[in-house]
This record gives sequence, C-alpha cells and structure tokens, in this order.
Amino acid sequence: MDKKKKIIINGGGICGLTTAIALQNLGFEIEIYEVAAAFKAVGAGLVLSANALEALKAIGILASVTNVGNNIEHFYIKSDKGGVLSETNSPKVVVSANSAVRTISIHRADLHQVLLDQLNDSVKLFTKKKAIGFNSIDNKVELVFEDGTKTTGDYLLACDGIHSNIRKQLVPNISIRYAGYTCWRGVLEHNIENFDTTFATETWGKNGRFGVVPLTKNRIYWFACINSKKAENEFYKTYSIQQLQENYKEYHFPISEALLLTKQENIFWDDISDFKPLKKLAFGNVLLMGDAGHATTPNMGQGACQAIEDAAILKLCFKKETTIEIAFESFEQLRLPRTTQIVNNSWTFGKLAQISNGLGINMRNFMIKHTPESVTKKQIDFLYNVSFD
Repeated sequence: MDKKKKIIINGGGICGLTTAIALQNLGFEIEIYEVAAAFKAVGAGLVLSANALEALKAIGILASVTNVGNNIEHFYIKSDKGGVLSETNSPKVVVSANSAVRTISIHRADLHQVLLDQLNDSVKLFTKKKAIGFNSIDNKVELVFEDGTKTTGDYLLACDGIHSNIRKQLVPNISIRYAGYTCWRGVLEHNIENFDTTFATETWGKNGRFGVVPLTKNRIYWFACINSKKAENEFYKTYSIQQLQENYKEYHFPISEALLLTKQENIFWDDISDFKPLKKLAFGNVLLMGDAGHATTPNMGQGACQAIEDAAILKLCFKKETTIEIAFESFEQLRLPRTTQIVNNSWTFGKLAQISNGLGINMRNFMIKHTPESVTKKQIDFLYNVSFD
C-alpha cells in the first residue's frame, strides 16, 4: 500500500479524531477540517461500553481514556418507582496488569481533550471549515467549503455526523427520520448523599425515560426523553428545567434531586433521529464513517462506540489490504452488517422504552423481567464479541 498519500478527514468530533489517531503512525499526511471555531465538544456525557474500550485498546489509547473516566460496574433499567426491571454488566476489559474496567462514563469535553492530546505532528487541524460537497478530479478528491475555499487530497473520510453533506451528495435519497421523542441532556456537580457512582440507571415510566450516569469529579450526566408527535416541537423548544422537574417529580431517587441541582444553562435539547441503514459506505476514494455512515438512536448507548469501532476497523483494514480502495471496501463489508443491526435494534428498543400507556407499560415490564437469560446472553454476545485483530 502506498502510504505517501494525503487523507482528508471532514469532521473533528469523536469519529474524526479517533480515526486520525488510528492512522497517524501509518505514514499518511492527515488533515482534519472542522466546522466549529475550535476543536471542542458540544454536549454532556456519554458511556463507552466494552466493545468501544476494546477498540480504543487496539488503537493504543485505552489507558489515556480510562484515566479520565468513571468505571461503571452495572447498568440497571428501572421502573419509575425504582424497581429493577433488568441488569446488564459489560465484560471486563483489561487496561493494565493491575486494572480492568467494564464500562466508562465520561464527559464529552474530557474525551475530546484526551483525543486531541494523542494527535502527533502528522495531523493538521483546520477550524471554521464547513464542507458543502466534493469533486473527483484525476483520481483525487477536492473538498469544497462554504467560504469558497477548497482542499485536495487522495482520500476523503466523511466523519461529519448525521447531517453530513458528503453523504447527501453520495446518497441523496436518504432522509433523516424522527424517532418520535425528544431529549434533554445535562451535567451537574453534586454532593448528593448515598449516591453510588459504580452503576448507571435508565428509568422507564409513563412520563418518559430518565437516565442517570455518574461521572468523575462529583458530576452527574443525565438525560430525559419525552414523546412528541412532531419534530422541532415549539412547546419543547422552550421547555424549562422547572418543567422537567415537574414532569419527573414522582420518579425515584436521585432523579428529582439531580434536576433540582441543574442550572438551565447547563442543559442541551434536541430531537432523537437517525436514518435507515445504508447499503454502501465505500465510494471509491471516499468513505462514510461514524454518524455520517450509520447514525443510530442512543437507546443502546452505541453512537460513540460505533464511531470508535470504525476507527479501529479502518486501521486493521489499512494494515491488511494492498490498496486503500480495497481497504475501504473491506471496511464496508466488515462494518455494514454490524452497524445495520445496531441501528435497527436501537430503533426498536427506543419504541419499547417510550411506551406511555399503563397497560403497555405493565406488559413491557413483565416481558423484560421474564426474558430468558439465554436471550439476554445472545444480545450481549452480539454487542461485545467483536474483533479488532
């Protein structure tokens, strides 16, 4: 494989940065173009399950990430009164001879900084660059920006998210689909007594879902999902923290406590959306990655995880294949079946979690509590049994 090539990465989020780290020691010239004015995270927290941790290990940065994250030993789905409906434990991932973790919760800003710190001099960063499309010229790719400038490289990795203009050009008939519910996310500092930082919870009730995820430094990341018949609902656009407090006031500890400690300026709101799985990710010298290629609803906590998996698998393909074009095709063959199933499963899981009528809730809760262990194991095996070598 001729490595004296220039790779353009459009998008400086988790996918773009992790991919750059994965490829930076393979001999390429790498440029990352980011639409924002600075390389920084927007949002709250996230969780990295065992599959993403194994991918980070394959890339060589697992310890750096776990050092700033919180180890979550258990994940519980609960009823609004606090009864446990199910418990999930990720397999352990060895970090060092004296350390192993299951799932890491981490603030997006902390993860973003760790990734930036891992970049070496072969990677050049550019900000305030919104790509609006690309041109193929003499076996090269020309990326065109909104400000009228252009850059040319040998290969283009589209890591520019669910609204990717690169994907829109390649697959114009794919539209964003609204999942039927909207979401708020927040981070707060706390001194809540008897708050256990070793497990995370997601609570399902008639007024919506509520997740509580402990972070480091006495911080809590939370998310709240409420059904809405239409996207961009004007009512929810102006929904206040006080209205969230009222909506969830009957839910179990520490939901009310967390909302009472959250400031209005520390919450983020958006609708939950994805798009139907694509049939193709590799287009000659252009490759769709992360949310640009397989955006998923967050119901399985796999958005960032799948982006990180992409980076590890692309590194593997680059090492195994003779040309980059073949590596892109190999990437597509390895990733599409897995990401398609995760997108579809997450969509279905979200519909189940957002049931809001009493009879439906009772039936769902009974079904979850009595799901055979063999079924649960099969689901876990699919999610976590992935190889990066």
